[in-house]
Amino acid sequence: MLKRLEIKTSARNQLVDITSSVRSFLKSEDVSSGVLVVYVPHTTCGITINENADPAVKEDILSFLEKLVPVSGGYRHAEGNSDAHIKSSMIGSSVTVLVESGSLVLGTWQGVYLAEFDGPRKRSVLLKVVADQS
Repeated sequence: MLKRLEIKTSARNQLVDITSSVRSFLKSEDVSSGVLVVYVPHTTCGITINENADPAVKEDILSFLEKLVPVSGGYRHAEGNSDAHIKSSMIGSSVTVLVESGSLVLGTWQGVYLAEFDGPRKRSVLLKVVADQS
């Protein structure tokens, strides 16, 4: 089953922890083992897995991406959001998470994030679980 999460972002650049929503979806699927794909159908945001214990990590990631790809970088794209397209390509549009014993297989400090680079906006996150065949 395909599930669509709707996420409202509140800043131009933001990492939104969606781990609890992803876990809730997985519980509703009653899958013991398999893989979960988390995907965004947008060209100016991405999905990533990273530390969710220290908020400074999110700030460091966003700050470093802004240094690498500044908002005003002399881009040719006329919409004014070229930096967002580049950042989302760097982060990627999906992650695959293993599922075992009905739970996400994440490290102790890991979380799943929507990476917003052209907000604030309403974003869709698509979730699809593929169960192991027994």
